[in-house]
Amino acid sequence: MSRIRIHNAVKKYGNNTVISNLNLEIKDGEFFTLLGASGCGKTTLLRMIAGFNSIEGGDIYFNDTRINDMEPSRRNIGMVFQNYAIFPHLTVRENVAFGLKQKKYDKSRIAEETNQMMKAMQIDAYADRLPEKLSGGQQQRVALARALVIKPDVLLMDEPLSNLDAKLRVEMRQVIRDIQKEVGITTVYVTHDQEEAMAISDKIAVMKDGIIQHLGTPKDIYQRPKNQFVATFIGHSNMIKTYLINGEVRFTENYRVPIKMPVKRADGKIICSIRPEEFMIGNEKEEGIKGIIKNSMYLGLNTYYTIQLETGDVVEVVEESTMSDTLEPHTRVSLKVKEEKINVFDESGSLNLLRNDERHGS
Repeated sequence: MSRIRIHNAVKKYGNNTVISNLNLEIKDGEFFTLLGASGCGKTTLLRMIAGFNSIEGGDIYFNDTRINDMEPSRRNIGMVFQNYAIFPHLTVRENVAFGLKQKKYDKSRIAEETNQMMKAMQIDAYADRLPEKLSGGQQQRVALARALVIKPDVLLMDEPLSNLDAKLRVEMRQVIRDIQKEVGITTVYVTHDQEEAMAISDKIAVMKDGIIQHLGTPKDIYQRPKNQFVATFIGHSNMIKTYLINGEVRFTENYRVPIKMPVKRADGKIICSIRPEEFMIGNEKEEGIKGIIKNSMYLGLNTYYTIQLETGDVVEVVEESTMSDTLEPHTRVSLKVKEEKINVFDESGSLNLLRNDERHGS
């Protein structure tokens, strides 16, 4: 297994710099996800780790070995691609055994390790089938088995589930997570799917324009995003421009919420981030921000509301469904917020004023 260290990495295409002085450390055995929209640099960085892209500056290390100029074939990586990239003319068994043959293992060892991996990935029943006879999920299991059977130091996965339907994606992400934990291999996973990243990762790096916006655990990123971009990219969040006055967020003249944590900035304009589940709906006579229901959507476990506030803001609110009737459009309500869960950003949205690392200048 390997620890991956990236120091001041630079990637350029001509005069265009897509990654500039990026620093990152991935622990041995960690499931690490690069998350971001198309064009953010996540796949470019993965390909730099793999050796498929050149490096114009900085260094990449596996443990203490600098790999900048090392051929991909010598990096001992396993790679799983979006399009599976399994050989269509080879059977499942032959696909899984391919890497072992390249390493020139003897036939008995190849047969033994291939059989073990096919059984672990639950594809042994399809050993003599060609890929065209397999479902998308089965093909992805073959690709994963082929990558793991060579016992790589690092497993790299580039959008491996994006071609599968929604139900199969959920099933396969659990398979990948379980296998990774069982094997204990250092894994770098690329996806644009926030839910997928949250479900499988030990750590996530949220990227935008070649820059890591937030590096942390799924819980940390969701509960205390470092900036407004991260708050809106991971899940949904309502952004309300307002004021911080004497340690309180002023939503209206009659409704203010105290901040119970030290805040780095002085009083002034702020952006308050409130996720849909962090609002509580009450009747219009209760304390809170007054509003009116614009529409509602019952989805079984939860009911989703769009509410026009007296401040002019329109917010999304989600509540667990009850046996009571869903609130109808034009119903007047009052919203309270769960004080301990809101986030407060500076006026530009670039800094979360409630984060410990920011308060201590790290």
